Amino acid sequence: MGLTGRNASGKTTIVEWFAAKGLRSASCSDSIRSWLAEQDIAESRDALIEGGRELRRRGGSGILAEMLLEMLDGDSAVIDSIRTPGEVEALRARDDFVLIEVRAGIEARWARAQDRARTGDPLDKATFIAQEESEVRAKDEAGQALDATAALADMMLINDGNIDALHTDLEDLWNILSEN
Repeated sequence: MGLTGRNASGKTTIVEWFAAKGLRSASCSDSIRSWLAEQDIAESRDALIEGGRELRRRGGSGILAEMLLEMLDGDSAVIDSIRTPGEVEALRARDDFVLIEVRAGIEARWARAQDRARTGDPLDKATFIAQEESEVRAKDEAGQALDATAALADMMLINDGNIDALHTDLEDLWNILSEN
């Protein structure tokens, strides 16, 4: 399964939850990290964004997912950081792929970004919002397109509550996915 959603919507927490259930965890950003390491470029949010753009320019909009599928070698996994329709298309090469959009309101996401204080996260809300706006619609084939990617989701998970509410929703989702 794959996750798409805006910054600080809870995707990493959800990946960790599914990993604890035994799924392998991966991220389209893992493909970028590998490439950055090969290029001897230090990892940062800006380097990940530009590295992803460069890889997409070279290999097409689905290249990060294609690289990730090679790394997974058929294993079941939960995949984070799906940011383009091309990545969804590449992942749909697997018949069992399900895309979940993780949604949370701006206030919840801003609070989470502040709490986690991840390197590269904006320190002010205006920058947080501006950064997000630059990721929702691709300016070219190499850019991120969160809105278009979310439109391809098979399911939506609303994550505006606390961690206990999220875990309850994830148990329900796990049961639904396990039945299919």
